[in-house]
Amino acid sequence: MIDLHTHTVFSDGELIPAELTRRAAVAGYRAIGITDHGDPSNIDLIVPRIARVAEALGSAWGLTVVPGIELTHVPPGLIAEVARDARSLGAKLVVCHGETIAEPVAPGTNRAALEADIDILAHPGLLTEQDAAFAARRGICLEITTRKGHSLTNGHVVRMAVAAGASLVVNTDSHAPGDLTPLEQARRIALGAGLDEAGFQQARQNSEDLVRKLMGR
Repeated sequence: MIDLHTHTVFSDGELIPAELTRRAAVAGYRAIGITDHGDPSNIDLIVPRIARVAEALGSAWGLTVVPGIELTHVPPGLIAEVARDARSLGAKLVVCHGETIAEPVAPGTNRAALEADIDILAHPGLLTEQDAAFAARRGICLEITTRKGHSLTNGHVVRMAVAAGASLVVNTDSHAPGDLTPLEQARRIALGAGLDEAGFQQARQNSEDLVRKLMGR
């Protein structure tokens, strides 16, 4: 399993980075992205601390740890600037919290994120055809999530992504130990959202390719 959307105590997760990555390794993960919730008020506190320990934790536990951030409820007009700042602080992976129907995310967030320097648009809710096509053109991955609430629109996201030729990834948005999802359960959730077996395997490959790209930066 490669999971590029997780949280620690640096935002609203339950585990410190060492325990999260240890549990992920024991669960059979090959790579994990630590992407705590960030906005202009706290990225300078979060990103350098994760970046500082990522390589050591990965070496200790035998998996790849990708330091990142999830830009969360950032006003659309600020997303591009905050994404640039996160990169400069050491975030190899930039995820943006998309327009999930489970939260009052500002309209226009999906589009602003896709215009910025991000890697994954997380749980993008009622994604439009136009934005799915734009994600495909920009090479930004769209997320299928195993997290309750955010997963309510997985089927819609799959349909939009497949029609537009956009890349999909499957992530957990883990906040607690029980959120770390075995590969087979992630597969079942993806199939339940409308992906076929080939589509799920492609999503896995997309995650693999993204990790390789990000860690080669």
